[in-house]
Amino acid sequence: MSTVKLTPMMEQYLRVKEEHPDTLVFFRMGDFFELFFEDAEVAARELQIALTSRNPGAENPVPMCGMPHHAIDEYLRQLLDKGYKVALCDQVEDPKQAKGLVRREVTRVLTPGTVVEDINLDAKGHNFLGALFWDAELGGGLAWVDFSTGAWSGLQTKSEAVLWQWLVKMNPRELLLTDAQQLPKDLEQWRPRISRFPEKSYFDGRGAEDKIVRAQGVATLSSLDLDDKPALTRCCGALLTYLELTQKRDLGHLAPFAPLDLSTTLLLDEVTERNLELFRTMDGGKGRGTLWNVLDQTQTPMGGRLLATRLHQPFKDLSAILPVQELVAFLADGDDAREGLRRALDKVYDLERLCTRIVVNRSTPKDFGALCASLAELPRMRRDLERLDSVPPLLARLLRDWDDLDDVHGLLSRALADSLPPVITEGGLFRQGYDRTLDELMELTDHGEAALTAMLERERAACALPKLKLGFTKVFGYYFELSRAAGAAEPPAHFIRRQTLVNAERYITEELKVLEDRLMSASDRRKAREYELFLALRDEVAGHRARFMSMARILAELDFAQGLAHAARKWEWRRPELHEGLEIAIRAGRHPVVEAVQGRSNYIPNDLTMGDDGRVLLITGPNMAGKSTVLRQAALICILAQMGSFVPAASARLGLCDRIFSRVGASDNLAMGQSTFMVEMTETARILRQAGKRSLVILDEIGRGTSTFDGLSLAWAVAEELARRQGGIRTLFATHYHELTVLEERLPGVRNYNIAIKEWKGDIVFLRRMVPGPADRSYGIEVARLAGVPAPVVARAKEILTALERHAPGGAKRREVISRQVGLPGLAKAAQPREEAAGMHPVLAALQSLNVNELSPLDALTLLHQWKAMAGNS
Repeated sequence: MSTVKLTPMMEQYLRVKEEHPDTLVFFRMGDFFELFFEDAEVAARELQIALTSRNPGAENPVPMCGMPHHAIDEYLRQLLDKGYKVALCDQVEDPKQAKGLVRREVTRVLTPGTVVEDINLDAKGHNFLGALFWDAELGGGLAWVDFSTGAWSGLQTKSEAVLWQWLVKMNPRELLLTDAQQLPKDLEQWRPRISRFPEKSYFDGRGAEDKIVRAQGVATLSSLDLDDKPALTRCCGALLTYLELTQKRDLGHLAPFAPLDLSTTLLLDEVTERNLELFRTMDGGKGRGTLWNVLDQTQTPMGGRLLATRLHQPFKDLSAILPVQELVAFLADGDDAREGLRRALDKVYDLERLCTRIVVNRSTPKDFGALCASLAELPRMRRDLERLDSVPPLLARLLRDWDDLDDVHGLLSRALADSLPPVITEGGLFRQGYDRTLDELMELTDHGEAALTAMLERERAACALPKLKLGFTKVFGYYFELSRAAGAAEPPAHFIRRQTLVNAERYITEELKVLEDRLMSASDRRKAREYELFLALRDEVAGHRARFMSMARILAELDFAQGLAHAARKWEWRRPELHEGLEIAIRAGRHPVVEAVQGRSNYIPNDLTMGDDGRVLLITGPNMAGKSTVLRQAALICILAQMGSFVPAASARLGLCDRIFSRVGASDNLAMGQSTFMVEMTETARILRQAGKRSLVILDEIGRGTSTFDGLSLAWAVAEELARRQGGIRTLFATHYHELTVLEERLPGVRNYNIAIKEWKGDIVFLRRMVPGPADRSYGIEVARLAGVPAPVVARAKEILTALERHAPGGAKRREVISRQVGLPGLAKAAQPREEAAGMHPVLAALQSLNVNELSPLDALTLLHQWKAMAGNS
């Protein structure tokens, strides 16, 4: 770059780039934004646009690409979606008035976590910017802000593991860390989202406190419940510092900060959300196959975001759940009221984000039009709701707090034209009659020719000059022309001669000159006046932000409730009974997602009871029978109920949960060096450390990722621990280890269930019904045949199974049995151990090769059982 001869403009660009090294600098050049050097190469590659050069004939041409300034939104969206940051370097003075090089400054830095434009945002999803801080003495803090709505919150914890769990759960699009903060190995995929900053400048405790009280307009941190949360305070300070740097404006639109109160919510960790497929399927997909896809019947973006929040954080207390449940029941029963509310809400735009864009000066005329249309629905919606009889308390409270915002709607209705332009610089935003000065300019621009014609007719009549003409040239402008043949002896006194031609004379008048000046400048003056009025209107509307946000909250609550009510009617769900005890009794429960995919007629419901006589349910049965579905549906029914929703069951009596844990399925994490078994044990360890009396635990196939006896031992010990702790923690435990079924006889509170199978003419039929008692066998070979395993392989598997069942009663080590008893076809004799061939008793042979140091108590018991059987056979 040093060999390139730089123009003053390029020197200006490089100074800006030096100040923003980690961003793509969009440099305003007239009607275009241009990028240079490495930025141009990156943008051209990512956006699939042409890469050219600034000086193509030079020895070292400068790479360049660009796009029209009015068309950059889509390009910005693509870059932000790919994780890039963009600095908009705009012209901050009029090029016509600039003396030399036009002054340019970075007016805004766009980052994935700070955008406010709809084109970059998921309408019903939050767009969080997060900041995380950990200190062994101070503890850990995690804060997140949705800049597009102004909502922000966070938490402080003494556990670093909990901190990272909540990070994954909140899933910020961008994350701020200190330079020294280490990223856990299993979160390496987060690296592209991370921006690192020095602790002293971004996460400084004293500086953070000053920034927070200034931005929030409070005297002390105690007003925000932050005085005893030093780590969280530092995170909030980092967020404010970053927003001030990127937005280059005050942050007055942020809502009052409120730390997350974990004591009021049902806790679902990120593993449980993933295993239950609340928002994404196990393979990472969205939409079909998720609970969100079934549950989201909201009509507005605000309602959709509230639904997402409540699904992430259901209620834990009856006092919070029951008012919502009553409103859902009221709307579910009232079809006319619900449908009318849905129609009205469908016409309401995103008040939160519209208001934010107006406040932070990122709005367009279309935003004002959407706001006006939304406000028009409020009075009608309120009147319809007030006509309803016997409304529940929550709806009555929402109506008491209702604000029609009719004064703002009246202002917008008077001001805005019927058809609004895409950008303010084009004019045409205001309707006639709103501003007298603007009306005159509109009259000139829209009817200028008519004004000239009227003046010409007046002059003809007043001066008795019927042949008087009106003309225009770029040199002289507008003029009156009199031919010599038609002209009077002397022109009128107020005519001023401008030009003499062979056959005519050209004149102007003072009135014509004034009108000409007004006409020539009317277009520019009209746009300038509209811009002045736009700024004034924006400031007026922005001043009502608190009222907008209050109504947005009310509409979100209504939309959330009607969405749950609509889902209940659509899927034929029922209202659950909730209580403070531990009993769970579900009659004819269904998995809401599976039922939505398969159809109601193809789904077989199941009953489930967990009480004092059985809080740990061991569920056996073959693969594909439906064990995992039964487990998941129980957890989903509890989550739905504690949101205030109806549930997919004929009836449900549910004791409240404070946490739900789910270990359903596992897969390798090869990039982090974690096997299936390691992932499984990590999740199991978390459950055993954190589960309490009011928890609900869902376990599927514990121990299957290791050897048979290791896995059996671990599954046995885990089941025992959950059954014994605090009188039994409510647990659904699906397993293939039939040996565990003896726990029903040994431990109080353990009950066996199985998913019923029917054998019919050599085939098996999955009945999908959970019934009491253990499964009689696993049916694994039959399932393999149904899955299409070749017939010879299935037949050989049956031979091996027969040998195992004959020679290994009680479940001996299958590895030893196979090597001792089961050889390949035709080679069984060759597979016999030498000791047996030499006449040594098989028990003595096994005892001789036994390594006592590696023997667990459970292994010893099973070996004794095996040897006894072998001695009997001999």
